[in-house]
Amino acid sequence: MRVKEALAEKIAGEITLSPYPGKTMRKWRAVFSISQTRLAEFLEVSPSVISDYESGRRKSPGIQTIKKIIEAFIDLDEKENNGQTIQRYRFISKVSPGIKDIREYPLSVDLNEFIRSIGGNLLTKKVKKNIYVRGFTLVDSIETIKTLDSRSYPELYGWNPERALVFLNVRYGRSPMIAIKIHPVKPSVVVYHKPGAVDPLAVQLAEQENIPLVITNLPLDEVKSKLLSFTR
Repeated sequence: MRVKEALAEKIAGEITLSPYPGKTMRKWRAVFSISQTRLAEFLEVSPSVISDYESGRRKSPGIQTIKKIIEAFIDLDEKENNGQTIQRYRFISKVSPGIKDIREYPLSVDLNEFIRSIGGNLLTKKVKKNIYVRGFTLVDSIETIKTLDSRSYPELYGWNPERALVFLNVRYGRSPMIAIKIHPVKPSVVVYHKPGAVDPLAVQLAEQENIPLVITNLPLDEVKSKLLSFTR
């Protein structure tokens, strides 16, 4: 994922998930060193509109408006600041080879809705209630085992651990769950795509950690499409 896309997702996630979206919007405008007047001019709105959003006097903007504001941050930085602010965040676009895709969701997705969307089958019997998915990481199990070390492990979790870790090329499912068990940060749900088999130990570990374990046998392209549908 390119740095601009990764940065845009980070900003969108922070604004939409923040209890004070206006303040978060103002924080990122300050990061890009863009005045309210210049942002309003670029968006062709009154400066009072930006001020009202940031102060909370106006209802939090919808997804499409937030998208336009983020695009304005990035476009203005490229055009008027040679992209210097964007480049300060270039590190976020670098991920391990085993990570095939990683995205944040603008809105929380109920676990049951998420499972239905990917044609999933829940293997764990004991699952806590009110679980939400706020993003996904698509992981190649074999490559990840070879390349992921303790320093890069947090890359799996993106900007929010409340996400789905979707593992490809799973043989028995033991290694992913063992890796998840020993790390203090836990995902909302673990998904195995077309596993060769699922060892009972994997299910047992998932239940011990109170993590829903799901399998899906949909074609990979279809699974990707379903995962990406929640980013829009």
